[in-house]
Amino acid sequence: MSNKPIVEICVDSLESALAAERGGAHRLELCCDLLEGGLTPSAGLLAMVRQRISIKLHVMIRPRGGDFCYTDDEFQIMQQDVATAKQLRADGVVFGVLDVDGNVDAKRTSQLIELARPLSVTYHRAFDMSCDLLRSLETLMNLRVDRLLTSGGEQTAIEGRGTIKRLVSAGKGRIIVIAGSGIHEENVRRLIEETDVGEIHVGLNGPFSGPMRYRNEKISMGMVKGREYQRFGVLQERVEKLVAAACELEGSRPYDLRENN
Repeated sequence: MSNKPIVEICVDSLESALAAERGGAHRLELCCDLLEGGLTPSAGLLAMVRQRISIKLHVMIRPRGGDFCYTDDEFQIMQQDVATAKQLRADGVVFGVLDVDGNVDAKRTSQLIELARPLSVTYHRAFDMSCDLLRSLETLMNLRVDRLLTSGGEQTAIEGRGTIKRLVSAGKGRIIVIAGSGIHEENVRRLIEETDVGEIHVGLNGPFSGPMRYRNEKISMGMVKGREYQRFGVLQERVEKLVAAACELEGSRPYDLRENN
């Protein structure tokens, strides 16, 4: 395989998107609420990011946190969000739908794919929550999903690397497997070499202090106490190190994949 994998960075703000592009990311996955694993971003955020970056942009389509078995109303929201992503010039969408028994919901997935085309379609880590990974892979290939994001059914991609290798082999020529979860500059080459995966998905979100000088520490607005004065984002330097490690290069941008979907 090529020693120059595609590096996709997950971002939830304009600042993170710009930092990731400067750092050498080849593609972005845009979402919000990373504490829930990523939800659909606002139309305003999507429009601004699309305006300001030139690399490929894939958009998360996930109406809430929790499981991936959606009500009829939630599915209608997903359909509307796919239409919005197309209207705002995204290059791809990212979603996953399961039925109550943990199978890929083929009917609903097919409906979303049809609505999304000609955009690229990635089935996200709902796959890792499915009851039979190889059967789920076959379903997705039959539906002509472009990409599958997976940790191999484990918490991290390193833990699931054996399964990821089998998925890459089974899907060769029919679907692109993206490895994601727990990937960093110290383990990325090992993962690539042991799985033959050609694309990786990385968060790299880290905390930093906000600019507020006055702080009312008695109040928490969200469910996680103490988050009001802490922000999270992607730093350009971390992306540069990850891309260089993944590609075994000294520079921050080994090659240009702006035309890759």
